[in-house]
Amino acid sequence: MRFRFLALLYLLAVGCAPASAAARGTIVILGDSLSSGYGLGGAPSWVTLLQDRLDAQGYEYDVVNASIAGDTSAGGLARLPRLLQSHSPDVVILEMGGNDGLRGQPTSVLRDNLRQMIQLSKDHGAEVLVAGIQIPPNYGPAYTQSLARIYPELSAEMSVALVEFLMDGVALNADLMQFDRVHPNPDGQPVMLENVWPVLAGLLE
Repeated sequence: MRFRFLALLYLLAVGCAPASAAARGTIVILGDSLSSGYGLGGAPSWVTLLQDRLDAQGYEYDVVNASIAGDTSAGGLARLPRLLQSHSPDVVILEMGGNDGLRGQPTSVLRDNLRQMIQLSKDHGAEVLVAGIQIPPNYGPAYTQSLARIYPELSAEMSVALVEFLMDGVALNADLMQFDRVHPNPDGQPVMLENVWPVLAGLLE
């Protein structure tokens, strides 16, 4: 009888415990070197700054940074199912395509990979934010424009949130770029966060 009484008290205590500890959401960021912190020498990336802002403003979300420098959309697509299974994210931010473009891969492949990643994320109940990428015209303006159009077109087609160009205000500013002129430096990271934040905050609210 005493055991049953104690067990009942335990169940009541668990049932009445604050929900906040279990109610924290998860944001998974699937990206490449633009989000992985490449070349920052320990300075915070825009992803780290995002977690700081979420905490400071009382948003109960944990950010999982699944970005890998050098990754392509094919690599992201291969990794995504396990990430969805492991983290059950509320939001997935897809920042992929820069390496596809720099390697001159067919834009149709990038489009199809992103479409599959969006659908997989939605099938797992996650909101999706697509962060668009633009590349220099190394392969000619037609290729560059074809790649840039993928992001707004998929956003409209699949009804997902869009940051049209993650590096807006950064890519053409030498003071915000590393010496390779490809990756933002520490000063460029807050600008990237500001590009993402208004769109992401709309999803979280």
